[in-house]
Amino acid sequence: PQDSEKAKTFVHAFLKRSMPKMKDEAIQDMLTRKAVVLEHYHKKQPKQKRKKTKGFTAKQRRELRLFEIEPEQQRYAIFLPLHELWKQYIRDLCHGLKPDAQPHMIQGKLLKADLHGAIVTVTKSKCPSYVGITGIILQEFKHIFKIITKEDKLKVVPKLNNVFSLELDGFISYIYGSKFLLRASERSAKKFKLKGTIDL
Repeated sequence: PQDSEKAKTFVHAFLKRSMPKMKDEAIQDMLTRKAVVLEHYHKKQPKQKRKKTKGFTAKQRRELRLFEIEPEQQRYAIFLPLHELWKQYIRDLCHGLKPDAQPHMIQGKLLKADLHGAIVTVTKSKCPSYVGITGIILQEFKHIFKIITKEDKLKVVPKLNNVFSLELDGFISYIYGSKFLLRASERSAKKFKLKGTIDL
């Protein structure tokens, strides 16, 4: 009983302090007729943005030598299975390279295809020393192809001012490097316009 009296006295005093303009009769009326609910509002914590994991910069990739092929791995025979996989990939992409297939349709698909594993030959070039280089494309960058030849030599061939030929199941396609200055990922989304003649 004493505790309940103390509680009543405390609540009455608390309401009087909180609402000084309200008369004692009104406060008493609130206590007898209504329940006093003390609400606690939970503050919403701001959502923490997840930090995106940043990849390596171009400088860091060069320092770590991520894209360099070790000398002992620079052998033509090692990459022949990759070439076989590439041939199967192109056959599936072009629905079998049938004789009645339209050349410009195949050409359009080849221009957007991944060329890692393809055997290419430099047929024309403003620099005569590049003409005749044949090998498997190991890496494609925006401006260059890295090609491994049958002599187990890794050649860095610029795309600019060079024309490459690519042969598969009797179908020969020509790639004008000057119009091909794109990364492989960018090439897949680009629309190529077929032209009659293109300069080196």
